[in-house]
Amino acid sequence: MHDIEPYYGWLKYYDSSRDEYSPFHGKEYNYDMYSETIYGYYIAPSWDFIGSETLYIKILFLDYDAGYAVIEFLGEWNDAINNDVMHLKRNIIDELLGVDINKFILIGENILNFHGSDDSYYEEWFEDVEEGWVTALGFRDFVLDEMNQYNIDTYINSGGNLEVINWRTMKPQMFCQLVDGLIQKRLGM
Repeated sequence: MHDIEPYYGWLKYYDSSRDEYSPFHGKEYNYDMYSETIYGYYIAPSWDFIGSETLYIKILFLDYDAGYAVIEFLGEWNDAINNDVMHLKRNIIDELLGVDINKFILIGENILNFHGSDDSYYEEWFEDVEEGWVTALGFRDFVLDEMNQYNIDTYINSGGNLEVINWRTMKPQMFCQLVDGLIQKRLGM
């Protein structure tokens, strides 16, 4: 797991440690020391801790004018034991909502498993975005299936034409606009 790193291609456009409104503003990364673990396996020091033992993130891009956030995930999303969505919602999403971010693109290529519980935090998040949306891209089919068993798909858009496999080849603004357009079509707006 220590070889899995967040996407670095957009650092020239956005760096959460240098953004005064980011929950990770001022964080210094020691790339020579691996200290964080998931189930005893060290992870790359570039991932950010959100309060969960099993789920880490990297905010790849924030656009305050358009209200976009692109967040990449690593680990096991475990609402049943660790209440990961609570940590994500309270420690990250609420702060971003406070600076008018209301469109969330969740990149889940490195989510290894999902264990659901109730959907109250997802419902709260859905209500908080008002004119925005939340979408999940790159999540494995079995992870999405498990999420759907807990009705998470009621609050988070996923699957179908939202699977933008070449997102790394795009500039972040272009990617966000593409996803926004796909969501608008899906929602019939």
